Amino acid sequence: MASLSRNDARINVRLPSELKQTIEEAASALGQTVSEFAISTVVREARQVLQDAQITRLTNRDRDQFLRALDAADAKPNAALKAAARRYGKLRG
Repeated sequence: MASLSRNDARINVRLPSELKQTIEEAASALGQTVSEFAISTVVREARQVLQDAQITRLTNRDRDQFLRALDAADAKPNAALKAAARRYGKLRG
C-alpha cells in the first residue's frame, strides 16, 4: 500500500470565489487549513461512495423472495456455488 505521508500528488480545482470563501470559513471553523479540510472531506466522501457501491439494496419484495429461496428445504447448491465454497475454504486456511 502507498504511504499516506508522502505528498506527491495534486488535484487542481477551479471554483467560484463564493464557494472558495465558504470552504475557507468551514475550514477555519474546524481549525483546519483549507488543504486539510478539503482532503479530509473529499476522502471521507470518496470512501462513502466506494462503500455504497459495494452494497446491494433490495426492495422489501425482493428481500422476502431472496430469504424464501435461502430457506427453501429443497434448495441444492449448484456446481458454481460448491466451487466458490471450496475456494473460500482454501483462502480461510
